[in-house]
Amino acid sequence: MPASRPKETVVTFKADPSLLTALRSVPNRSEFIRGAILAALGSFCPLCGGTGVLTPNQRRHWEAMAACHPLQECHDCHEVHIVCEHGEGHNHQPSHKRR
Repeated sequence: MPASRPKETVVTFKADPSLLTALRSVPNRSEFIRGAILAALGSFCPLCGGTGVLTPNQRRHWEAMAACHPLQECHDCHEVHIVCEHGEGHNHQPSHKRR
């Protein structure tokens, strides 16, 4: 007997008229929206969970780590990243430069 697939659940959200117009031009809206949500979930801040706000305890932990891990702009891609001053040195290679 084949394994049963978990049921899918329908999720709705509000969209302003311009977003609705743009979505209507997408051939497979459901697949597009699923992909966009999954991509966004993989790109949120692991510390605040994507809220943009730290709790007092998170802030205290961040300040302790930031004391010896400063933020620095990459000279290649100009993105800000964390640098560990306790390591063997900075070995940053932007993903867009890797091949």
